[in-house]
Amino acid sequence: MDECMFVTPKQAAELSVQAGMMMAEAQMVIAMRLWGMAGLWNTKPEENLRMVQEKAEAALQSATKAGAAMMAGHGTAAVAMAALKPVRSRTRANLKRLQKSGPNLPL
Repeated sequence: MDECMFVTPKQAAELSVQAGMMMAEAQMVIAMRLWGMAGLWNTKPEENLRMVQEKAEAALQSATKAGAAMMAGHGTAAVAMAALKPVRSRTRANLKRLQKSGPNLPL
C-alpha cells in the first residue's frame, strides 16, 4: 500500500470542503428543478428524465472510481475522494447549466 489507511487532518478538511460544496450545489439544483416543475424556472421538458437517469450513472461512476482506487492500494481519503469526484462533477455541471436558464418571470 502506498498510502496510510488513516485520514490526515488536511485530507479530512479537503473531503469536508468537497462534500459540503457537493451538498450545497445539490440543494440548489433540487430547488431549480422544483421551481422548473412549478413553472417558475426555465427548464427543458427532458429535465425530469435527466434528473432520474443521472443518479444511476453517477452512482455507477462513483462505485467504479472508488473500487479502482481501492484495488490500486490507495488510502481511505483517496478512495473517498475518488467516490466523491463523479458526483461533485455532476452537481457542479447541473448547477451551472440550470443557472443559465434563469427564472421564468412573467413580464
